[in-house]
Amino acid sequence: MKALTQQIKELTARSGFELVGIAPARQPEKSEFLDEWLARQYHGTMTWMQARQAMRKNIKLLFPQVKSVICVGHNYYSSACRNSNKNPAGISCYARGKDYHMVIKKKLKILFKEIKKLYPAINGRICVDSAPLMEKIWAESAGLGWQGKHTNLISRDLGSWFFLAEIIVDIELVSDSPVRDHCGNCNACLKACPTGALVQPYLLDASRCISYLTIESRVDRFPESLAKKINTWIFGCDICQQVCPWNKFSKPGGETDYQPASHPKYSNLVDLLNLKEAEFTQIFRNSPLKRTGYKNFMRNVRNAAENSRV
Repeated sequence: MKALTQQIKELTARSGFELVGIAPARQPEKSEFLDEWLARQYHGTMTWMQARQAMRKNIKLLFPQVKSVICVGHNYYSSACRNSNKNPAGISCYARGKDYHMVIKKKLKILFKEIKKLYPAINGRICVDSAPLMEKIWAESAGLGWQGKHTNLISRDLGSWFFLAEIIVDIELVSDSPVRDHCGNCNACLKACPTGALVQPYLLDASRCISYLTIESRVDRFPESLAKKINTWIFGCDICQQVCPWNKFSKPGGETDYQPASHPKYSNLVDLLNLKEAEFTQIFRNSPLKRTGYKNFMRNVRNAAENSRV
């Protein structure tokens, strides 16, 4: 399968993915950390993580025929990534363009059709974030990078500004080797996190993370102890990635769909305070921002306005 593996990697690169690696279907050892993380309630109200815990730890429950995991990385970096927290309304830079689920799923469907032309007997499943799969651990096993102290995957070539996705297949391809951790003694991400969500290196309490609070949390009002620390973020947070030394080497990606939208209501808090639900649905229909829903999005906007005294 050596020749086929190389052909698949070449096809993947031509499809626009900057990173590709192959992991064997045996579950990586780090998957055992999931039990402890869930036991500490660090997943907050993301109950789906606990509900499909066994499947996350055992990929064969997701796809019994799996023999290899093709892991890919897609660069979304733009100049907006370094300045997203300086906007009046902070939106994580990954969410300022078109929803990556749409972009990557379309690319992977086309890629898998091309792979099937090379090897018609292959069967597989495309996974873009929503499947119960421990993406960062699989990507680490496939050699795409290492899981940094902020728990994001870091590549020596791209930094951490990239999306992950997978094609899990029923043929045994030639596997890649994991790369070693290059975080060293750096603790910049832990020191920079405003809410203390990084409780120790490599351990995230998602229930305190600004990304969780502004996207997944369904409370009507943020806890007083965290509300001000969220500052003016209204969707996600980029701080731990902005301070990471490895992101000094990041270069803009070539995917035009990830370019920041120019609509004024992406950054004007005064306009956002007057946003109607129909406008929200229309403006953000192809954006990751729709995930919050109108009610929680407006909660985020009001909190940002209070913190900025708009």
